[in-house]
Amino acid sequence: MATTTSSGVKVPCNLQFLEELKEGKIIGDGTVSILQDDEDMTLTRWTGMISGPLRTIYENQIYSLKIGCGPKCPEAPLFVRFVTKINMNWVNSSNGMMDPRAISVLAKWQNSYSIKVVLQELWHLMMSKENMKLPQPAE
Repeated sequence: MATTTSSGVKVPCNLQFLEELKEGKIIGDGTVSILQDDEDMTLTRWTGMISGPLRTIYENQIYSLKIGCGPKCPEAPLFVRFVTKINMNWVNSSNGMMDPRAISVLAKWQNSYSIKVVLQELWHLMMSKENMKLPQPAE
């Protein structure tokens, strides 16, 4: 459950993500953000937020996600689940779970990846042709 830095030091996955949180809760232009789960003292559960991309069916919506790192992290990909109801390819409409084989960043997971990388990939997928016109569930 660790990643190796360029100096050869192994950093546990949960501390790697904590460092990411310290770098900024709002990332880049504010399209994605990360929050620590208040009840999680092990630093293995996180909340992600994605602001729906402009000029898409997702515009003017904030999507909440639960993100978790399992015992094999960072060698194994994160677990990602939409809490906010969303109609999107590769997302189970009944429980919000993502199919990790269908999302390239999860399917080709590398131990250097971050929560930010996952959230940004999902934001970009919201703008894909196959997702842009899907009817969305009622709020």
